[in-house]
Amino acid sequence: MAGNDKRRGAVRKSGTKKGMVVGSGGQRRKALEGKKPTPKAENRFNHPAKRKADAQKQAQQQRDKRRREAENQGELVAGRNPVLECVRAGVPTTALYAAEGIDTDERVTEAVRLAADQGISVVEVPRTELDRMTSGAVHQGLALRIPPYQYSEPDDLLTAARDSGLPPLLVAVDGVTDPRNLGAVVRSAAAFGAHGVLLPQRRSAGMTAVAWRSSAGTAARIPLARATNLNRTLKSLRSEGLMVVGLDADADITSDELELATEPLVLVVGSEGRGLARLTKQYCDQTVSIPMTPGVESLNASVAAGVALSEIARRRRLS
Repeated sequence: MAGNDKRRGAVRKSGTKKGMVVGSGGQRRKALEGKKPTPKAENRFNHPAKRKADAQKQAQQQRDKRRREAENQGELVAGRNPVLECVRAGVPTTALYAAEGIDTDERVTEAVRLAADQGISVVEVPRTELDRMTSGAVHQGLALRIPPYQYSEPDDLLTAARDSGLPPLLVAVDGVTDPRNLGAVVRSAAAFGAHGVLLPQRRSAGMTAVAWRSSAGTAARIPLARATNLNRTLKSLRSEGLMVVGLDADADITSDELELATEPLVLVVGSEGRGLARLTKQYCDQTVSIPMTPGVESLNASVAAGVALSEIARRRRLS
């Protein structure tokens, strides 16, 4: 009996742990965590939605590439009237294209004559080639190649203004998207002695053929610069000693009371619809309105700029 006497617990069963196991070992907490959020369809590998998103992205990249290439080549103006207006205004051009066998009229004759007088190459091309160049636009047998406008740097405007020996006067355009308005602002700036025009890099019209025509060729006599960040550039100009004055229909001071007119100045013109942006106003030392008869709506951006610049020029002549 003694040989069969075994002590309880002396032999452990295989696979069992010694002592008590306390807690769940973290298994219950992990079970409660759940899985990570399901990725969006367009982010899943080989999902139809992802393939569609990738295709759209690639198409957008191709469109951006074509746009950059077109900007590098310049603008092609098509049609007898637009071409003649550009040549009359002295818009810089590289070539005048005329379709072979074109039916000439007084517009064609004058455009070719003016182009020759200005040293512009007149190139005769097949009509099918002109169709391709203008992407099927109604060209009436005439097209004009306008190279990209060569913008200055914002610092160059200030340097040119100081070199003039006169108090600097710059015009900043805050979001004017209509090229005709931009051209008119440039024309007023040149007419009233401004030293340059400052444009935002984004959300603004550029110096296109339409803007050139509206400026009546004055864009060739006054430099334009593009600012990556207009407000940051205004802040920099303030640090250089220029006062920033914005045109605002709600301002309490009118252009008749603009005592800062004879100081080094930046005149900021707002967009056609909303006027000055809220953040842009914060960078202005003063805002002024244009005095008008009660009940009349606010002026067009280019007209308001012309009125204000005229008053600035008058005060400077009298100072």
